[in-house]
Parts: sequence; C-alpha cells; structure tokens
Amino acid sequence: MSTIQTYVRKTAPRGRETERVGPFLATYSPGTPHPMLNYAIPDDGAQPTAAEIAALTAAYRRRDLLPRLEYFTDVAPDLEKVLVRAGYELERRVPLMTCAPGARVDQPVPAGIRLRVPESADDLRRMREAQNIAFGEPAEAGDGEEPSAGVRHLLAEAGGVVVGGGLALEIVDGTTEIAGIAVLEAYRGRGIAAAITGHLTREVHEAGAHTAFLTPGDLVIGHVYARVGYRPAGECVHLSLG
Repeated sequence: MSTIQTYVRKTAPRGRETERVGPFLATYSPGTPHPMLNYAIPDDGAQPTAAEIAALTAAYRRRDLLPRLEYFTDVAPDLEKVLVRAGYELERRVPLMTCAPGARVDQPVPAGIRLRVPESADDLRRMREAQNIAFGEPAEAGDGEEPSAGVRHLLAEAGGVVVGGGLALEIVDGTTEIAGIAVLEAYRGRGIAAAITGHLTREVHEAGAHTAFLTPGDLVIGHVYARVGYRPAGECVHLSLG
C-alpha cells in the first residue's frame, strides 16, 4: 500500500501547486476550486500535532478552498481519528482495487462499439464531455486540451458518437492508476466500461507496469472492474472540514 501512496504523492502534483505543511503534501489546482482537484496527502505514518492540522486548514482557507485530504488508510492508520477530533468529517470510503499482469482478464469490445486513442484536441474534448456527463457534472470540458505526457487516453464511439472513455496515468516505478472510466447512461450494461478498462490495463501491463490500481466509485462499477481481474486491496478515505 505504501508503494501506491508513494505513486500518488509523485503524480498528484503534476499540473498543480504544492507545499509542505507539517507531515502533509498540500496540492492546489490553479483555476478551479473543485475539491477532487485540491487536497492534501499525508506522509506514511503521519501523526500530526493540532498546530500542524490547523496550519493545513489555514493553507486551504487562504486560497478559498475546502480543506480536504485523500489517502490510503493503511499508510496512516491513526490519522483519521486525529483529524475527526480536529473537526474534519468523513466524506466517503472508497475501495482500492489492484490488478497484476497475471490476474488480468481481457474483455471483448461490444458489437457496434469502437475503442480508439483520441487523435485531436477535439476528440479529447468530446471524450471529456462524455465523461463529465456520465459522472453527473457539467458537460463543458474547455477548448484546446491536449493529452498530458505519459497519460494514455482511450475513447469509446458508437456510430461516430463518443459515448465514454478512460485513461491510464503515467507509469512510475512499475505502478499506474486507471481512472476516469465513464460511459453515458444510455450505453451502459453492454460491457463498454469493462472493455475500456481491460484495454487500458493490458496496455500498461505491456508497457511494464506490474501494478495497475483504481478506486471504484460504487459497488456496481466495482463488479465491472472485478471482471477485468481487479481485486480489493484496501481503501482510500476522503475527509474535509466544511
């Protein structure tokens, strides 16, 4: 678990501002207050003092951001109780699932569906819009977006319409995260999400990753990932101070 948390510490700062606050790495995404893009990550075994927690809270308040943390509980098992005593509340517990090359189960691409890498900024924009809609967020994804270095994107099309997508983040020390797997509601239940996940997972394994991990948002999508070979490996907690 420490390996995966280390991976997150190394990759979360990409495109973000960061600072050290006690035993925390605080990350801030310029131009957006979205809580999922602004959060702190504790050091392994973190046991912060009340003053260090107050300093972390103040760092986010100064930027008009919600003070928030995301981390894997196994690496700092006592931290949640300390944060709750300081007034933080649990937002949710998210299961962590991992897949090694030998456990992967390739999935067929459903009839009428085409999986492909985005070939232009417009492709990437349409994929992000489909993902946003699938996640219940505003569709607008902005113009002129380009794929980030080391990140693999994959979109799903039906008759030329982008109906979903996903991505694999850069591989660091043999570890990578599969994220953003989303399919428009009208196209769910056909195996598209499993096919996207399986395709991306195969790609990163073939590129040298020995551990692919993801954090399913609910039990339904967790069952989809299980079909690809992902198995429970722990949990991630999200805590914030409103």
